[in-house]
Amino acid sequence: QVQLVESGGGLVQAGGSLRLSCTASGRTFSKYVMGWFRQAPGKAREFVATITWSGYTTSYADSVKGRFTISRDNAKNTAYLQMDSLKPEDTAVYYCAADPRYYSTSDYEYSYWGQGTQVTVSS
Repeated sequence: QVQLVESGGGLVQAGGSLRLSCTASGRTFSKYVMGWFRQAPGKAREFVATITWSGYTTSYADSVKGRFTISRDNAKNTAYLQMDSLKPEDTAVYYCAADPRYYSTSDYEYSYWGQGTQVTVSS
């Protein structure tokens, strides 16, 4: 079992930056693939980024590639999502997720989820 807590959301103007953090409980954080997903009002949850157990491999949705960076610090049990050049269409609740088995862009592959943090980008 792992519990995830996101932080770092907020209101930012278009073109600005935010860094989201996802802190996990437990001592086996390095055994989990970490992912970030988001859900805008009235829309389905969508994949944003994922990172492997070691942090050596990452994947991004096309909509955020080149603007967002996922990373992790296994010593701090924390995953990050650095978001730059934010756009109004990035407005959503952002969720971090974890799974020990799969490196995946599909939300149904992830076993554990945080409560979400709101990101609002004004134009």
